[in-house]
Amino acid sequence: MLTVAVLISGAGSNMRALLDAAADPDYPAQIIVVGADREADGFAHAEEYGIPSFMVPFAQFDSREAWGEELGAQLAVWQPDLIVLSGLMRLLPAALVDQWAPRMINTHPAYLPEFPGAHGVRDALAADVSQTGASVIIVDNGVDSGPILAQERVPVLPGDDEHSLHERIKPVERRLLIDVVRRIATGELDLETAAAASAADAES
Repeated sequence: MLTVAVLISGAGSNMRALLDAAADPDYPAQIIVVGADREADGFAHAEEYGIPSFMVPFAQFDSREAWGEELGAQLAVWQPDLIVLSGLMRLLPAALVDQWAPRMINTHPAYLPEFPGAHGVRDALAADVSQTGASVIIVDNGVDSGPILAQERVPVLPGDDEHSLHERIKPVERRLLIDVVRRIATGELDLETAAAASAADAES
């Protein structure tokens, strides 16, 4: 059974979808702890499922690095096989990413490498494209620049605004995340291999 830690900042809707999937006895992964950088509504989902949680408030630390050290110490207590970022609105310090790489994944509401960053949906609309998408990636020290594990196109419809487009992307993100975690758990997807292949492509 693959053990998963989830890091959130807000509602944790992707985490909720993963919790619901893991409630199926046939799903080969389980969330063992939920962490956040502040008080987060998503803690209610963890409580509902009886999942332990912890908080490392970013505002209480003098630097991102100091915050990352404490976050890493909390994660080390649980020794998860995989860390999933589910709406964590903080850039992780490089030392923490390097400590867990490539066993840390994230979702993004765009078809990467298109529209990275915090406003992927808004940027897609501003670019007046006919389609965008959703991606699941390995976290690296760039901005949404890690190896892509899965992605799917989502059309941009006439009259779409940021909210309506994002609401259509979210179910795709969740489905991709649930499937990627399942494939990691079954060994169908090997993160070390995926990271190495991405690095080789970048060098060629």
